[in-house]
Amino acid sequence: MGMQNKHDNVNIFSAHDGYAYWVENLAKAQLLVAGDVMLDRYWFGQVDRISPEAPVPIVKVDSSEERPGGAANVARNIAALGSQVNLLSVVGDDEAGEILRDCVESFGVKSFFQKDSRLPTTVKLRVVSRQQQLIRIDFENEPNSLALDAKLQDYEQKLDQTDLVILSDYGKGALRYIVNMIKSARDREIPVLVDPKGSDYERYRGATILTPNCAELAIVVGKWANETQLIDKVQQLRQHLELKALLLTRSEEGMTLFTEGEVLYIPTQAREVYDVTGAGDTVIAVLGALMAVKMPLPQAVQWANRAAGIVVGKLGTAVVHPSELWGKAAE
Repeated sequence: MGMQNKHDNVNIFSAHDGYAYWVENLAKAQLLVAGDVMLDRYWFGQVDRISPEAPVPIVKVDSSEERPGGAANVARNIAALGSQVNLLSVVGDDEAGEILRDCVESFGVKSFFQKDSRLPTTVKLRVVSRQQQLIRIDFENEPNSLALDAKLQDYEQKLDQTDLVILSDYGKGALRYIVNMIKSARDREIPVLVDPKGSDYERYRGATILTPNCAELAIVVGKWANETQLIDKVQQLRQHLELKALLLTRSEEGMTLFTEGEVLYIPTQAREVYDVTGAGDTVIAVLGALMAVKMPLPQAVQWANRAAGIVVGKLGTAVVHPSELWGKAAE
């Protein structure tokens, strides 16, 4: 099995691959994102004292912000690169669902949300002081079958105008029919990237690429004692699930791309890490957009890694813009 040294760098930039070249191509790409969406709410304030009622800080909230999270953040990242993106999901018939719809569409995302009157839109409320998250409060439930059936019909209709599909699984129930969704895309020879969740990876069989982190992978294949054992476990899983590749995100260790007969190590490019929230969304979004415009996989992974290094230097769910991603490398 061929293996690239951890410290080697892939030549990620050829003569014609400049900023303008890829921006022009990205603008032509049409992606479809489906999965669990959520509204990320941030309350910002100062902590000056401890509560007399319990040993907890008192936060005086002086500002707030709302951002798209989960699959909605993936779609927002794609739109930030200039590509066209349709977003399919299920939300509640509530204020949070309307805010989320307005929010993603303000970023250029075309939303196709099925409303479930019995479902509260998933909201993650974070209280932040001095760029440190003090607490997160989650409001969530699983959608009903009728809403999911309607979403699946929308998905089938959108596939014929799609270059690449991203399925963002946060375990909230929106991807209950993911087996059918992967098969439909595969039958049309449309690449499918999946950000997985949980221990049942059989449901992802036939996807093009999975993008787990180390903790998520360990739930499925067990812990590993060394790199050789990791490679064996991942390659067995990749072959069993009929994947083209598996991209393992490894935090401060960067990423590792596993393909047939090859393992490629990409060191991290993060300089300062303020917040890893949504970094996985950025990785799969950038990787998917670049694959949609036919960039070779090893090269696309390098740019996705570069994007991750940029986005973790920002607070909360954030995006990477073309000028940040390509600027210095294109000079």
